[in-house]
Amino acid sequence: MQSIKDKVIVITGASSGIGASAARKLAQLGGKVVLAARREDQLKTLVQEIGENAIYVVTDVAKRADLDNLIQQAITKFGHVDVMWNNAGIMPISFFEEGHVDEWDKMIDINIKGVLYGINAVLPHMIERGEGHILSTSSVGGLKTSPGIGVYSGTKFAVKAIMETLREEVAQTIKVTTIYPGATKSELGHDITSPKIKGLYGNLTNMPKLDEEAIANAVIYAISQPDNITVNEVVVRPLGQTR
Repeated sequence: MQSIKDKVIVITGASSGIGASAARKLAQLGGKVVLAARREDQLKTLVQEIGENAIYVVTDVAKRADLDNLIQQAITKFGHVDVMWNNAGIMPISFFEEGHVDEWDKMIDINIKGVLYGINAVLPHMIERGEGHILSTSSVGGLKTSPGIGVYSGTKFAVKAIMETLREEVAQTIKVTTIYPGATKSELGHDITSPKIKGLYGNLTNMPKLDEEAIANAVIYAISQPDNITVNEVVVRPLGQTR
């Protein structure tokens, strides 16, 4: 596999969970990481932990200008961007009958628009360089839906469609990878307010879950392939998860 050393890797949703775990591992392998999220205190702590090969940019992926600024800051600091990982996402799942429309709007803004804004911000730079790698985090919910996850699943199916179309458009020069994690130990789902979901599933702890590092390893595998190989899709579930 190709070395990750000196690759410039931008990660959204990097303040915790799989984004933070991957940032640590990528930096240990010699990567230069640009960390983006809304929570500056956690970003600052993570950058202090990683050291000189990391910077952070406070970013709300639902705002197009923030993604444009993120990529510009990465280029200003490190000269270019090799990898853009659209990883930010939220999962306040609920049943349609509960009418949590504000939460639907937030999922659409972050899970779909955030990916589109990230692609838009970095793609001209990568096309100009004639190389690059764009990754986005979907979910196994982007492969199969089930009751209670209709809007979340819809946003993750959208990521699948966006990334597959992007791959077909830029396959000659730019790598495109979609990651489909199963249930993972992270903050995802901690913002669930639906009484019906909580009644059925509690706080989502009574199920097999992946360690964050498992997804970080999948991302590292995709990024570290030779120039002539692209890993387009990676599905990772914990043993025992059937959906």
